[in-house]
Amino acid sequence: MMNQIVEIQKNSGTRVLLSVLAVWGAAVGAAAGTGVYRVIYPLWLAGLIALGIVAPVVVYGLSRGFRAYIATIGLRTLTAFHIWRIAAALVFFWYGAHDLLPEAFVRNAGWGDLIAGLLALGVALLPKTRNRYLVFHLFGFADFVVAVGTGLTCFLLNDPRMSGIQTLPMALILFYGVGISGASHLMAFDLLRRRSGLSTVR
Repeated sequence: MMNQIVEIQKNSGTRVLLSVLAVWGAAVGAAAGTGVYRVIYPLWLAGLIALGIVAPVVVYGLSRGFRAYIATIGLRTLTAFHIWRIAAALVFFWYGAHDLLPEAFVRNAGWGDLIAGLLALGVALLPKTRNRYLVFHLFGFADFVVAVGTGLTCFLLNDPRMSGIQTLPMALILFYGVGISGASHLMAFDLLRRRSGLSTVR
């Protein structure tokens, strides 16, 4: 009976989470498609990207129910989700090949995402250990710090090619995917902290 209750709660949480993510993704797509990002001061765009990471983490910190739900998802799912970054890397490389983004931004964000995505795939396929999860999430979060820092530098240098982040599909990567992925790293760190005494984790 208890397992059934937990499963019902998990399914309900999944429906709520998917609904929120769908609305978020649709809002980002609509904003990019209608040119909203083009009228926002460039440095504020960096703030929006950061907000996409901070907001879910704040909800995670304030909501016991959400923390419990993330715990039921587990580190394996939080890690495997990052395989999507392989596709993100290919988009970065395409933009770079067409001179739609600065070379430094493409290099740091593109290669970082490709390595992170491949690492996530490897961790998902290999036996699960705390150290593998920790190494991946440390690298994955560091990649975001480098990529966002490089993008911010390009904004400060007034590189006109940074306008490429205002278009689809790049806008979905930066204003949607980065937020979800960055928040999932921080949530994974919390799960790893709480399970620090375990040699293997789910």
